[in-house]
Amino acid sequence: MNVLSIHNFYQQPGGEDYCYRTETALLESRGHAVKRYEDHNSRIGSGLATAVNSIWNHASYRRLRTLAEAWRPNVAHFYNTFPLISPSAYYAARNQGAAIVHELGNYRLLCPGSLLMRDGVVCEECIERRSFAPALKHACYRNSRMATASVAGILGVHRMLGTWQEAVDAYIAPSEFARRKFVEGGLPTERIFVKPPMLLPDPGIGSGEGGYFLYTGRLALEKGIHTLAKAWADLSNLQLHIAGDGPLAAIPWPEGVTLHGHQCRDELYALLKNAQALIVPSLSYEIGPLTLLEAFACGTPVIASNLGSMAERVRHGYNGLLFRPGDAEDLARQVRWVFDHPEELRAMRANARREFEEKYTVERNYNLLMAIYEQAIANAQRRTGERAAS
Repeated sequence: MNVLSIHNFYQQPGGEDYCYRTETALLESRGHAVKRYEDHNSRIGSGLATAVNSIWNHASYRRLRTLAEAWRPNVAHFYNTFPLISPSAYYAARNQGAAIVHELGNYRLLCPGSLLMRDGVVCEECIERRSFAPALKHACYRNSRMATASVAGILGVHRMLGTWQEAVDAYIAPSEFARRKFVEGGLPTERIFVKPPMLLPDPGIGSGEGGYFLYTGRLALEKGIHTLAKAWADLSNLQLHIAGDGPLAAIPWPEGVTLHGHQCRDELYALLKNAQALIVPSLSYEIGPLTLLEAFACGTPVIASNLGSMAERVRHGYNGLLFRPGDAEDLARQVRWVFDHPEELRAMRANARREFEEKYTVERNYNLLMAIYEQAIANAQRRTGERAAS
């Protein structure tokens, strides 16, 4: 296939960037012709110009139309268009015959704040009301009503235009939980397909002999950092290593906690392989966290909040343990259980790796991606035929 791979990088690197890079690299390694179209939020200029272009970026539309017209891709795979590329890019590619695939890397189509969270707790008010008025009321994007109005404007205009319903031939949701939420939010059920993030390369199984527990990721409110710190106040005889950075890095941490800061992927895998368990204490609906799959690949069990896609992937007592979201005492209880049951921990390590080999290998992921592309192409052909008939 000819695949046009399109991504708008954020100022802070994240999982969507990794997904874009790994999937395009895999496609090239399997003989597909891939062209990349990229933009980066470091280019963001004045607020008004960005707001207008975020709804419909004419320059982005022209560049992509020219590229698609010359190259004729079978598929245009969008990882992120917010805010610089804009949804105008869908129309530029589809008007040249490309099937449009959109990767759902966050909940932004349903929630201007992208997390389905407000004031540290899950919030689905914009889904339930089919309106972004609650987000405007509570200034859910960057705690700014003006910034929230800008994002809500993008979403609202394209909701009215039918962009999300008509311009995309296939959506990729990283978990079944996420798929259900997008269906509730009004996206077409028959065009949302589940495919987990791709892990490339396979890091291989570790030993878990480091004797410590591990948290990896952004140190922010929605990640349950306060829950983690409170739990560790009762676990000071155990070691917790933290790989990541963010606004809560400087909170008072109890004894037994080691902060490593941001780590490259090789350093992160070394920490994962030697950890007794990975802790994922998120308070939000994680859409499909890559870190869980990384842990499973390393044979490291996961102790996670019983919430969202985490509850979908972590089977309590099999490849990890679940605890009540935000409950520091319950988290501490699960950590102690792991520490006190080395035989059961060994079994969970084997099960975590088995889970990865059964569900999350590169080969399985590639086959899922190809099936989605084929369905998107069929949907695009049907759409073109219906338009010609009318």
